[in-house]
Amino acid sequence: MAGRQVHAFDVMVLGAGIVGVCTALHLRRLGLDVALIDRKHPGAEASFGNAGIVQRNGFVPYAVPNRLQDLVPILLKQSSAVSYDLGTVLRLLPWIRRYHACNSGRGIEAYSRTIAPLRAFAVEEHLELARTTNADRFYRQGGWLHLFRSETSFRHSETERLYARVFGVSYDELSGGDLAKLEPGLKLPSLKAVHWPESCSVSNPGAVVDAFWRGYVQEGGGYFRGDAGKLRRERGGFSLEGERGEVFARNAVIALGAWSADVMKGFGESYPLAVQRGYHMHYRALSGASLSRPVVDVENGFTLTPTDNGIRLTTGVELAGRDLPPNPGVVKLARRRAEELFPLGRPLQDTPWMGCRPCLPDSLPVVGASPSVPGLWLNFGHAHDGFTLGPVTGRLLAERIAGKTPLLDIAGLAPARFMA
Repeated sequence: MAGRQVHAFDVMVLGAGIVGVCTALHLRRLGLDVALIDRKHPGAEASFGNAGIVQRNGFVPYAVPNRLQDLVPILLKQSSAVSYDLGTVLRLLPWIRRYHACNSGRGIEAYSRTIAPLRAFAVEEHLELARTTNADRFYRQGGWLHLFRSETSFRHSETERLYARVFGVSYDELSGGDLAKLEPGLKLPSLKAVHWPESCSVSNPGAVVDAFWRGYVQEGGGYFRGDAGKLRRERGGFSLEGERGEVFARNAVIALGAWSADVMKGFGESYPLAVQRGYHMHYRALSGASLSRPVVDVENGFTLTPTDNGIRLTTGVELAGRDLPPNPGVVKLARRRAEELFPLGRPLQDTPWMGCRPCLPDSLPVVGASPSVPGLWLNFGHAHDGFTLGPVTGRLLAERIAGKTPLLDIAGLAPARFMA
């Protein structure tokens, strides 16, 4: 269109969740002109609704049950750890088989070796961004707790502790009086627990992303509302029509979470990205009970996190289509299980929030250059770790784009691993 305004940049970052915002912020700090683009306010999707944990641990992929005794309650829809839509599960069967193969002994070994260096810098990168964007007021030390209702469940988690010892991450095994001293608000102090003190958490994940974004804008970053599905490859770069005119950049970053594969198909690249949906609801604590840190019920898949808005209950995995209507039964079942652990009062929001975790079968994100499209860069597929890893993968990709030597070797995250 004649006379239309064109905004030119070195890089446009598509997707303003924590991954995209951190990528844009690091690019800006490396001296590049950056446009961050999203349809919604930054942090409005999965970055808003998570449990707010920055994990120093986490060396084993998130397990999808495959033992008969674990599958029966799932099939009967009595599990709060895994719920499902049958049509979605049938469609995902090849992906699920691939996911289970990556959860084998060799797959776990490969995952742990690749993820360990990222986790070693995750907390540090969060706290550095928080310090420079006035977000540090949301961060809390004290780690988080894994709770186990049975000895069997505790034994099955030994692999995680084994790798923690290998990589030098501390933890404390607790039970009885020790657990009661750490979290007196829990109703079942006889449970076994593992305390991960080197992790940290935040009281408001959405506010953290918003603070990072405001810091990015204050440092000269551009922000535009626009639909990433309209991204076009042009001579010398990429363009996209936004609300305030056309945005053009020599490089483009796809950081669209659960929507990333849709855009990549338009550029001729297919990624096995599946969605694991999750919900949250906030409640008032009853009888003056309180929590000092997030606690996860390992068998039942939910997490209870103290936040600025009450106790946040985040659910386990729902295998259902990204765009299917929410299933309120998921939260109802998780609340029943949660009330066995902690006295939840009235809900503090009208309806549950729902978001989509973007998952690849090896549980690792893709971070790096597109194998086939020059100037196109990828940073998505963080599964349950987007909030934890967004700052560090954002830095690593920004360093690559800027021609710097990255802080860490990201060969294990290369998008080319999915190109047959």
